[in-house]
Amino acid sequence: MVHAYDTTEYHWSFKPEKDNKPVTTEPHYLELLNKYGGFFIGDTSKKELYLTFDNGYENGYTEKVLDVLKEKEVPATFFITGHYLQTEQELVKRMVDEGHIVGNHSYHHPSLPKVDDERLKRELNKLKKEFTELTGVKEMNYLRPPRGTFSEKSLALSQELGYTNVFWSMAYKDWETDKQKGADYAYNQIMKRIHPGSIMLLHSVSSDNAGALGRVIDDCRKQGYEFKSLDELMMKKVMDNGISY
Repeated sequence: MVHAYDTTEYHWSFKPEKDNKPVTTEPHYLELLNKYGGFFIGDTSKKELYLTFDNGYENGYTEKVLDVLKEKEVPATFFITGHYLQTEQELVKRMVDEGHIVGNHSYHHPSLPKVDDERLKRELNKLKKEFTELTGVKEMNYLRPPRGTFSEKSLALSQELGYTNVFWSMAYKDWETDKQKGADYAYNQIMKRIHPGSIMLLHSVSSDNAGALGRVIDDCRKQGYEFKSLDELMMKKVMDNGISY
C-alpha cells in the first residue's frame, strides 16, 4: 500500500521566549512530530538539558568538546555525516567509547524532503552501515534532519527506517567559522536561551562553543539543571505512554 504523504517542505523553527522559559513551535509542526514520533524539547516541568552537536566536518574542536564532556561526566549526542564518518574515524570511535550517542545526519547532507524515497533511504542506510562497520554498534536510533528541513513524507519514511527525528529548542548562530566572537559570547548566547527540557543544538566547528562549554555546564548545574541523554528522554516518553511535551 502506497501512502500519499504530503511532500511540502518545512524549515524547522521555534518561537524564542524570554526569561529562560520553554519555547514553542508551529502548531502544524507539533502535529507532525506527534504523528511520527519526533520531538524538539524534553519535559518542560523538569530542569533537564540535552546536549546535541551537529558534526558535518571537523574543524579541530571536537576533541576539546569530548575532553570537557569526559571531565564533567556529561552525555551528548553527535549527529554525523558521511564525510565526518570517513575523515574522523578515531573521533567517532571515541564518541562511542566514552558513552555518547551517535546519530544520523545523513550521508551527503541533502534536504531530505527534496530527494526521492530511494535516495532518502540510501542516505540514512549507508551512514548507519558504515558506522556499524567502524564501531560494531548496530543501533542508530536518532536522526537530525539535514538543514533542519522536513516534510510529512520525510518524517514518515525515516520513522519506517527506525529513526526518531530530533529537532531542537535552543540554538544560536554558531556555525560561521569566520565570524566567531569568543567564548564569552557563546556562553552568554547559550545561557540566555536554556530552559527546562532544552534540546540544545550546538556545532562543534565553533571555537566559541569549545571554549565556553565547561563554564556552561558548571553554571547550568549551579542553576539546578541536570544533563541527560536522549536515551533517557526516550525511556521516559515510553514510560509515560508516548506523551509528547
